[in-house]
Amino acid sequence: MSGSDLLLEYLAKFLPILIFIALALGFGLVTLALSYLVQPKYPEPEKLSTYECGSEPFSDSRMPFPVRYYVIAMLFVIFDIEVIFLYPWAITFNQLGVIGFIEMMIFIGLFVVAYVYAWRKGALEWD
Repeated sequence: MSGSDLLLEYLAKFLPILIFIALALGFGLVTLALSYLVQPKYPEPEKLSTYECGSEPFSDSRMPFPVRYYVIAMLFVIFDIEVIFLYPWAITFNQLGVIGFIEMMIFIGLFVVAYVYAWRKGALEWD
């Protein structure tokens, strides 16, 4: 076999991958172009206005921005991750016995204390 035959045989192994990449790029570009061509174009002031984080901007961009949205998002993530710990405990509940039950009640108690603290501090208010 000559060097060019080996090169062609080597490249032939990658032909399905190249075809897949070409089809994926082609599909993406065609759908983007098609959506651009058929979308309704109604440039209304409300549609073109800036909107971020649940509150509309009304003055200079250098003003202090309320971080209430981010605080609520972080609390959600924290409490959501804590709730995820309940699943493995529920699966192994029979093997853990009374000690496992007491430990989980302490964990849930701390969870409730943190929730009440956030609630009392007003972190869950959407003003």
